[in-house]
Amino acid sequence: MYEAEFDGQGGRIRWTEAAGRGGDGAGEAAATVYVHGLGAMSAVYHAHVAAHPALSGRRSLFVDLPGHGISDRPAGFGYTLEDHADALDAAGVRGARVVGHSMGGSVSVVLAHRRPDLASGLVLTEANLDPAPPPAAASSSIAAYPEEEFVRGGGFAEVLRRFGSTWAATMRLADPLALHRSATGLVRGTAPTVRRMLMESPAERSFLQGTLSGELPGAAELVASGVRVIQAPGAGHNVMFDSPDVLAVAVAGGTA
Repeated sequence: MYEAEFDGQGGRIRWTEAAGRGGDGAGEAAATVYVHGLGAMSAVYHAHVAAHPALSGRRSLFVDLPGHGISDRPAGFGYTLEDHADALDAAGVRGARVVGHSMGGSVSVVLAHRRPDLASGLVLTEANLDPAPPPAAASSSIAAYPEEEFVRGGGFAEVLRRFGSTWAATMRLADPLALHRSATGLVRGTAPTVRRMLMESPAERSFLQGTLSGELPGAAELVASGVRVIQAPGAGHNVMFDSPDVLAVAVAGGTA
């Protein structure tokens, strides 16, 4: 396990690694950094993808964002998208291919916007690109609770029951305060928007959309800006579980 301080007060972001090619040395292939979504954990959602034959031998980092998984959860931290991106920066990997799911995709875009030297490529699976997602979205459902009610008034337990056992398996390990503030940050969005940052990024960019999730809003505009939009047949929001081959090939730099 690896760790780095992210808040100037002793809070640690942690990750595990699978050794292989990829790092900061000249001539090496880029390491791959996997970033999970709201209430998830990177290794749980991505280790099987990193083990795919298409990605054989690549150095892979599975980073848990603050308040999630094995990382610390300081009560004084803001947990905005920008805060998470700054924490991810603390891991110190340069020139990585960053693979981000949902909220993790948004954080990855913000990181690439702020520190383009850290991200040579972005592979996003159903990342949140715009503020104010629909009320049915998980982030909006969580942010609809007042913070105190969610953290200590039963809201967290209600969400765990409502979202089902698969997501609850990792969400129950997240800090309720961090979860609520992260969801609120997603709903609030950024300036410029994550969509605008993605369109203007010089990094190699791919966006995976599960066909069961419907059409990707603004897909044509993304394609025109150089983003490779890839449909994952038969997949919903969790592309890595529904279509792991498609995601693995995209991370490897190809098309399924």
